[in-house]
Amino acid sequence: MNRILAISGKELRLYFLTPTSYFAFAIYILMSSFMFYVDFVTYQPSIIDYRLILGDMLFMLLIVIPILTMRLVSEEFRQGTDELLLTSPASVTEVVLGKYLASLGVLMLLLACNLVYPAVMSLFGNLNMTTLWLSVLGVFLMGASMMAIGLFASSLSQHQMVSAVAGFVLLLLFWLAGSMTSQNETLSAWIEPFSLPDRISNLTKGVINGPDVIFYVSLAVLFVVLSIQVIERKRWR
Repeated sequence: MNRILAISGKELRLYFLTPTSYFAFAIYILMSSFMFYVDFVTYQPSIIDYRLILGDMLFMLLIVIPILTMRLVSEEFRQGTDELLLTSPASVTEVVLGKYLASLGVLMLLLACNLVYPAVMSLFGNLNMTTLWLSVLGVFLMGASMMAIGLFASSLSQHQMVSAVAGFVLLLLFWLAGSMTSQNETLSAWIEPFSLPDRISNLTKGVINGPDVIFYVSLAVLFVVLSIQVIERKRWR
């Protein structure tokens, strides 16, 4: 556990030393602020409901998460430091978990930025706190699974841009799973349950649905395990 925390701490420091992270945060904050202004300030009559702006916030995660995760593993391959890392006392599993834990720390920072908007909303009326905090939980679970997908994409190539594009494509497939097969009911019944945004709907209504939580957790575990397997395979080449 100490090794995982040490790797996580190192990765978190790197997040705040790389211009790419600041660029991603700038995009997220500027675009989400603009969308908040459009959705809440210019929308009349204004609705005191966090869900009014939640869809736009989730869409922004689709854009910034591939940017934030693209360097997690690919940078090690590009600089050749993967050999030092993989021959260190830490196992591949500990390395991947440490990097993933750091990405969750960044995700929590993004969520903290998001909480500014309901705080502003609360100045104009009463918010449903149950709906608010379950929505935040839903965003965290969804973001955690997206971070795991981005981590997996980062393990596929030594080029960060390739990893970012691969991560975005994978996330987009899960994002559009609910609409890509709308013309075929049989196919839709099989693929629609894998839609990332559809699974959060119950939590945003203030209802904790076990299968939705299990879906996000399982998706995160699956792609973390796949990341470990990809790196292990490269290790023994």
